Amino acid sequence: MAGFLSDLVQHWRVIPLIIVLGLGSGIPFGYHLSVISSSSLFVKGFINETWIRRYGSAIPNETVILLWSTAVSVYSVGGLLGSMASGYLSRRFGKRRCHIFSNLLGITASLCVGLSKIGESYEMIIVGRFLFGLTLGLSINIYVQYLGEMSPINLRGFVNTTAPMFVTTGKLFGQIVGLSEVLGTETLWPFMLSLCGLLNVLHLILMNFYPETPPYLMLVKKDQDRCIKAMHRIWGPGDHQVEINEILAQQEMRKENKSMSIIELVKEPSLRWQLYIVLVITFTLQMSGVNAIFYYANSVFLTAGLPLEKIPYISLGIGSFELLAVMLCSVMTEHYGRKVILLGSYGFMATMLAGLTVTLSLQGWTHWIPYCSAVFIFLFIFFYGMGPGTLTVAIVSEMCSHSSRASVFVIISCLNWIGLYVIAMVFPYVEAALGPYCFLVFFTNIVVSGIFLFFFLPETKGKTIQQIITEFNKLNFRNKKLQQTIEFSTTL
Repeated sequence: MAGFLSDLVQHWRVIPLIIVLGLGSGIPFGYHLSVISSSSLFVKGFINETWIRRYGSAIPNETVILLWSTAVSVYSVGGLLGSMASGYLSRRFGKRRCHIFSNLLGITASLCVGLSKIGESYEMIIVGRFLFGLTLGLSINIYVQYLGEMSPINLRGFVNTTAPMFVTTGKLFGQIVGLSEVLGTETLWPFMLSLCGLLNVLHLILMNFYPETPPYLMLVKKDQDRCIKAMHRIWGPGDHQVEINEILAQQEMRKENKSMSIIELVKEPSLRWQLYIVLVITFTLQMSGVNAIFYYANSVFLTAGLPLEKIPYISLGIGSFELLAVMLCSVMTEHYGRKVILLGSYGFMATMLAGLTVTLSLQGWTHWIPYCSAVFIFLFIFFYGMGPGTLTVAIVSEMCSHSSRASVFVIISCLNWIGLYVIAMVFPYVEAALGPYCFLVFFTNIVVSGIFLFFFLPETKGKTIQQIITEFNKLNFRNKKLQQTIEFSTTL
């Protein structure tokens, strides 16, 4: 801990940049995940009122459901398109310019939604939701790449885990803002949905004071002087020779300094096992059961006899518990390592799912069983925040070189947006068919993935990208001599 604090003091200039990036990308992403549920009743009422003013009759219930579901789902469509575009845009224009562009999109989206009630147009909400998705699909990709590329080696784990911390903070902020005592009212809901536009304005202004990432300046722009100036601006004075050597080593590893496309990434044999690991931990994140837990939480709390009006505040407790876990993970990851914490969290999450399956199956047996279910829910969310919810992005960022990082994050983001949409559509049918036993699907996924990662995921703590690649080459070229492996990998 003393070494971590010493490194943090030495590189104190990183902290303001972490906050700026989190305010502009992390918090808005989490905010829009949680705040939409608080606005559901108000937006449906607004759609009905607008329809009556236009056509003189009440809107059919089926049409309300269609328009509302369109407004909700079009967010994922925009997110998918933004993610797909992020790889090309970041390679072409750099991370800093992409941040500025995404902020302009976010401000436009906020204006559309915020003025929808004045303009008496529910179509503006649909357009705004699409633009929100497009903005966040682009910005969250650029955000995690920027974090990874501007962090010094000895603080890389901490810096990378701040992204989930701000996303979780955004979710909690959205829950607070959605309370009826705050902005969750008939009058203020447009401002509630568009509130993050203010953060986009602030982020747009502040990003003008920060440079492009050092690896981009060195490897793409081939400007070592600007790269060194950026390091001094972000990390403070010093030679930063370790980071410079790592970037130069990546330059030697891929002499053409050309970022890889997704097709090149998939075809490249020296990145095969890195891609396998990325797919497994991304799939595990989606199929961890966390969305199902949130789906079940309200019914469990109601069954436990908790008053309906108190449940939103209990949900705040869950969000606070997750934020606490993310903050603990951010500090502990530099001490215990990524792999230990991730696999340990998988084990505890599987245990909580098994316990929750039992207690939900026996819910009517005695009066205290629902309280046990509530405890399992809180603990599951805690270990989710301690493990995959925080470390997935950090591990992926550390495994990938600059040449492959943009395409890898495009793949991850596309899988996440598709998974978010598919799970929302499919899970109600799975739950109807299996009841509480649906959690066994997630239990099996976590256990199988944990065993796979135990054998094949290397520890990335404190290692340079060259050391990590060397470990993966033992898998990628396991039937070849080490010297042949090294010679082959230098072409990347």
